[in-house]
Amino acid sequence: MLSTQLIETLDKLPPNLQIELLHYAEYLAAKYVETLRSETPPQKYRQAGTMKGMFTMAEDFDAPLEDLKDYM
Repeated sequence: MLSTQLIETLDKLPPNLQIELLHYAEYLAAKYVETLRSETPPQKYRQAGTMKGMFTMAEDFDAPLEDLKDYM
């Protein structure tokens, strides 16, 4: 129904306005397709604690390094 009404309205316009509307419709279609491509999927949030227990820290982690004794 909408397309027939649109065509009837376009037929009433002079050719130069029909061309202008055609260009605008092409612009809108290209912009619409571009927005569909650029939409990113929703961001997945990381769940805290999923790596718990997979890493261990050395007992002397905070101890000064011997290589840096000259600078301390």
